[in-house]
Amino acid sequence: MSSLKFIRSDLQAMQAYHVQSATGMVKLDAMENPYTLSPELQAQLGARLGAVAINRYPGDRIDDLKHALSEFVGLPSGWQLMLGNGSDELISLLSTACHLPGASALAPEPGFVMYALSAKFQGLTYVPVALRDDFELDEAAMSAAIAQHQPAIVYLAYPNNPTANLWDVAVMRRLIAQVSAYGGWVALDEAYQPFSSATWLDEIQRDPAANAQVLLMRTLSKFGLAGVRIGYMLGRADVVGHLDKLRPPYNVSVLNAECALFALEHRAEFERQAQAICTERDRLLAALKALPGVTPYASQANMMLARFSGDEQVATRVFEALRDRHVLVKNVSKMHPVLHHCLRLTVGTPAENDQLLKALQDVLASL
Repeated sequence: MSSLKFIRSDLQAMQAYHVQSATGMVKLDAMENPYTLSPELQAQLGARLGAVAINRYPGDRIDDLKHALSEFVGLPSGWQLMLGNGSDELISLLSTACHLPGASALAPEPGFVMYALSAKFQGLTYVPVALRDDFELDEAAMSAAIAQHQPAIVYLAYPNNPTANLWDVAVMRRLIAQVSAYGGWVALDEAYQPFSSATWLDEIQRDPAANAQVLLMRTLSKFGLAGVRIGYMLGRADVVGHLDKLRPPYNVSVLNAECALFALEHRAEFERQAQAICTERDRLLAALKALPGVTPYASQANMMLARFSGDEQVATRVFEALRDRHVLVKNVSKMHPVLHHCLRLTVGTPAENDQLLKALQDVLASL
């Protein structure tokens, strides 16, 4: 008798989410905020965490965090906020809520891998729709797939990962209207909002009726708290109330909540960091444009794509050569056909970006 008798066969066939080892590396592979807190703020946070009642289950401080986040984002009237252990958990809970017979989830690709993994883990059919070669939504293909499958969930990342672009607002409005017409949900993922020039929250405030089937997801990971694992979802109160039934009662720890509250109280520091990242993003883009055989793409996030001229293995060779020089980026060249020859580069500190650029110059000269 097989020891895996009661483990789903489809699960056995899946690949786990892989995290690269970054020991001893300039870590530019995971879209993290590269800045740490000042020693003064570290000491203040340490004192706060030391006073937390870790012998008790999470209680009122979780409600305090929900209230603080609601004020931070400007929660629309009649909407409610739900906390998750990172956005990953919220995506998983949404898939669980929508696991009805024949249900599916749809997303443009390339995109965040957890949309597909979560749908498959929860037993939903996953429907990918390729982006155009310019990384824009293929509206005709999206609309046709939505009409054919009527997916329970359509994911739209704004801006997208890994392409780092914002999509056409008019196209998004039409797709949201199409999904809303049959009662589907549009999960709008704004993980990279701290670095973006736009937010769909403005659209929701402008026309709440047109966005009644939208669930807006955000995270504090890119804000600067990747290690704290706080995600949150905004939606109509009646809908979020049902989704919240699936949430484990203590999914956010008191330590994580206290860290998040501390960060929101010092939001000016994190906003300063975000602005520094955006400034470095512009400098990195200009520097990459000056390198021979490199085509970087403008970004609305804290990372960008760079395409390298050469044969089918050029991106892999550049990735490995950078790694040999202790600079770790993300090789996305095999993730999807539209990403051929591409690496994804996280924007680091000025010193880290200088190390990346120097390593790239050396690598390109040796190719």
